Amino acid sequence: MTAQQNKQVLRRFTDEFINTGNPSLAEELVSPDAIFHAPTSPEPLRGPEGYLQLLGMLRAAFPDVQWTLEEMVAEGDKVAARFTMRGTHQGSFLGLPPSGRAFTATSMAFYRLEKGKILEENGMPDMASIMQQIGAASR
Repeated sequence: MTAQQNKQVLRRFTDEFINTGNPSLAEELVSPDAIFHAPTSPEPLRGPEGYLQLLGMLRAAFPDVQWTLEEMVAEGDKVAARFTMRGTHQGSFLGLPPSGRAFTATSMAFYRLEKGKILEENGMPDMASIMQQIGAASR
């Protein structure tokens, strides 16, 4: 697939899958061999089930979480993306009880795609900013 086609897959991955949490799209957009490196998990998550697990954890803590895809750069099978994340802390997150506070933070991720599916993600949300905004760290 071309770099432009990979960007289209990533836009759909963001808008139709992660922003809705629609599990029926997981197998369509995520390779069964996918590996996801997330700062909230000590081990990589794998396949569509792994990504659904990550989304489930995030949505349990921030039911209204949304990602706005701000920009992408693509070359070959790789896409770099910058997102704005927004959500409200309504459930436990990394041991922190719900605060009811909203957050807005930047997230960067690097993706590798194969045959129109996400094969690898290295996600790097601004965890320090999120934790500060929801009350885990003093300002």
